[in-house]
Amino acid sequence: MHDPSTSQISTALSDAPADRPLWPAIQRGWRQRCPACGRGRLFRGYLKLRPSCALCGEDFSHARADDGPAYLAILITAKVVGTAMLAVYTAWPMDPLLLAVIFCVAATAMALYLLPRLKGVIVGIQWAKRMHGF
Repeated sequence: MHDPSTSQISTALSDAPADRPLWPAIQRGWRQRCPACGRGRLFRGYLKLRPSCALCGEDFSHARADDGPAYLAILITAKVVGTAMLAVYTAWPMDPLLLAVIFCVAATAMALYLLPRLKGVIVGIQWAKRMHGF
């Protein structure tokens, strides 16, 4: 016996657009480039997305990274800098104030370096998975 609802579901699934290649989109996002063409710039400022790609016309207005890049940047920075601080303090005992100053500067620099790149990665993932209207 043939169930018509099953054929409707399979037809609806086959009509859905396929995911785009994920890893190239992630790499392009890390380089702060358009996830579609890889050549156009993704940002017009430090973290402000362009409305669309100047080269291929991909619309970026659908991207919603919200607080994800900040959480990831803090997580990665805390793991790396915290581990490095412990290793440096045990290998070369130094004045705690000097250690705090050095690692505060390092943590700030690392977080600021990671933030736009991680936002680009999240936008690339959203583009590859066709999230939020991409």
